[in-house]
Amino acid sequence: MRKASILVIAALLAGASSPIPVAAAATQQAAPGPDSPPDGQGSYDDLVTLFAAFTEWKTPTAVNGVVDYSPATVEKRRAELRAFQAKLPDFGVARWDRHRQVDYLAVRAQMDLMDFTLNVTKPWARDPGMYVDELQRLAYTDLPLKGDALTAFQARLRTIPAYLAQARVNLDSVAADYADLAIHSLSHGDGVGHGMPYRAVEPEGLIGWFADLRGRATTQQPALVADIDAAQKAIAGFRDWLVASRPTMTAQAGVGKPAYDWFLKNVRLMPYDSDQIVTLAERELDRHWANYTTERHRNRNLPELQLPGSAEEYEAQLAGTDAKIRKWLRDEEIISIPDYIPDSYQEVGFNAPWIVRPNGPMFWEQVQFRDASPDHLHATFPGHRFDGMTGKRVTHPIRRLVSDSGRTEGWGFYLEESALQLGLFDDRPRTRELIYIFGLFRAARTIGDVKMQRNEMSVEQTMNFWKEWTPYLDDNVARVDAGIYIRRPPGYGMTYTIGAMQLQKLLVDRKRQLGDKFSIRDYHDYLMNTGRLPVSLLRYDLTGHDDEIRQLWRHVPLSTLGGSAH
Repeated sequence: MRKASILVIAALLAGASSPIPVAAAATQQAAPGPDSPPDGQGSYDDLVTLFAAFTEWKTPTAVNGVVDYSPATVEKRRAELRAFQAKLPDFGVARWDRHRQVDYLAVRAQMDLMDFTLNVTKPWARDPGMYVDELQRLAYTDLPLKGDALTAFQARLRTIPAYLAQARVNLDSVAADYADLAIHSLSHGDGVGHGMPYRAVEPEGLIGWFADLRGRATTQQPALVADIDAAQKAIAGFRDWLVASRPTMTAQAGVGKPAYDWFLKNVRLMPYDSDQIVTLAERELDRHWANYTTERHRNRNLPELQLPGSAEEYEAQLAGTDAKIRKWLRDEEIISIPDYIPDSYQEVGFNAPWIVRPNGPMFWEQVQFRDASPDHLHATFPGHRFDGMTGKRVTHPIRRLVSDSGRTEGWGFYLEESALQLGLFDDRPRTRELIYIFGLFRAARTIGDVKMQRNEMSVEQTMNFWKEWTPYLDDNVARVDAGIYIRRPPGYGMTYTIGAMQLQKLLVDRKRQLGDKFSIRDYHDYLMNTGRLPVSLLRYDLTGHDDEIRQLWRHVPLSTLGGSAH
């Protein structure tokens, strides 16, 4: 791994000119656009109206739960998107206050995301896992059903043979890694239970989940069995087709470096290019490993954290963890807890249920079962579930409809080390080691995320890299995470580390701006109540610092990349 100098890191975080080469392939291919906001005639109310229409349009119409991805329909949607985008230069953004300028950039980024999906990632044509995921969610349906719910479900079941037949036509440029992940998902459990209902024995992939559905239908709703049988036959045929076709499925899964850098700037609105992100992540990986090593030495005479021996022991730990975190948040004035947030941890939820696996706990359980605090902070309280509850109260016509992972995942990760620095784990020294394990894994994931999307590492190589650097990490979690980050819009995996760093930088900016008037609780409340925009936009919105925003006004259309990046 290439080592980054601390001076280079400091320059990047400060926004200074960096000696690292900037990957500006997209910019070099196009005539430069204006370096300032558009100065047209459209009003802010017109922008709100346009975004409302775009938001309604961007979710394709489904017939019996099936979306049409035929070439003609996709081309029609491309033309409709171009019509939305053509209106953007006509707004009088230059005359708006900075808060409305932020909203304009958020709207433009949402349209650029759809542009990228329609013209670069194209999952309907490149990723058979898209079809597998849709059907697997269908198999989770609770039975018995009644009335309209039964009618809709049965209609959806009956579309499956034709749906998978059309999928074979649509999938004309399948990436090798996507094919392998889909074949695995059809016939094997993921070993993690990611997004799945709980089963004592996890069904073996999509085929196993439809067997689970049929078994439940046999006793709970026999009228569905014939349709499920027909669906199972079509799914088995789809798997056989994928396996037979796999030798011809050789495309690269990543979008390539020029497209990735375009996406970072125009959709994620990042102040860094992909080379800079790798440098930052390498430094973070070294930092977290150094902290983990020194913490282990500091705690060398203390007993190791043990796994709980029963579900009851784990439940007691969860309850104590939730109570401890809530008290700390209030006593230390970390964040406001609104009245609408449930008092019970059972109502707010938790991230990892008690499971006894034949081969022992997987990575997340190795941490969560030893001490639920790190993951409870990140995923539950005041992390994702708390964040989601507060986000639903945002009424702004634009901001309530935007959710950027740099803000959401960055917030979850930011909480972990912030809690450590703010003293939550002063009485739990071994738990501090778990915080650093989470940190080093997220830094390693950032490097793997970038290099998979730039086609410099395969899924298998990324899994091996992560396992080499991460204590407790197992094949199943590594495979699931690699699949998530290569299949979602680019850069999702890096937003944990980079988003958290942006939030730390924004905290510093605000503290230096306000001095003794700064309140960490006010800062956190602002994040919860303002909308989950990219952090660069929140920084301008809160502080007025425009050094990052100035780089975003020069908009280079995706079309200048010369078509697909594959």
